[in-house]
Amino acid sequence: MRHGKKFNHLGRTAPHRKAMLSNMASSLFLHKRISTTLAKAKELRKYVEPFITRAKEDTTHNRRVVFSYLQNKDAIKELFGTVVEKVGNRPGGYTRIIKTGLRLGDNAEMCIIELVDFNELMLQDAKPAKKSSRRRSRRGAGKSESEANVAAPVVEEAAPANEATEDQAPESDADSTEEKKAE
Repeated sequence: MRHGKKFNHLGRTAPHRKAMLSNMASSLFLHKRISTTLAKAKELRKYVEPFITRAKEDTTHNRRVVFSYLQNKDAIKELFGTVVEKVGNRPGGYTRIIKTGLRLGDNAEMCIIELVDFNELMLQDAKPAKKSSRRRSRRGAGKSESEANVAAPVVEEAAPANEATEDQAPESDADSTEEKKAE
C-alpha cells in the first residue's frame, strides 16, 4: 500500500528526475518563466521554493547548498541577486502556475510557471482601478453633464420669445421646461 506517499516520480528514474528538476530550476531562475507540463510544474514548485527561502540569507553555506542541487553558477548568481531582491520580502509562494491548455500531440495539460514579482503585466493589473464617483442605474433617472449641455441650447433656440441677452446668466433646465409647459 502507498498510503501518504505523495511524491510524483514523473515516469523517470531518480537520477533522471534529479537532473531534469535541476535543469528546469536553473532555467526558471535565469528566464523567470518557463513553459512545461502541469505535473512537472507542480514538482518544480516544491523543488524551487526552498531554494528561494535559503537565498534570503546570503551566506556561503546557503550558496553551496543550493549549488549542490543546481550545479549552475549563473543560476546561483541570478537567484541570490535579482530574484531575492524582488521576491525576498514575501513569506512564501514565490512561484505562480498559469494553465495554458492542452498540448496538441499527446493532450497533456500545459502551463507556464513563473516567479511571481517578475510578471509586469500582472503587476499592472494588480493596481486598483479608479472607481466612478456616481452609481449607474438601469432606469436612466439622471442625465450626464454632456447630455444636459447638449439639450440646453436646443431649448433656448426653440423659445425665441424670451429676450435673454448675453449679459444675463443662462436659464437652468427646470426654468426652460416650465416655459414650455406655459406655451
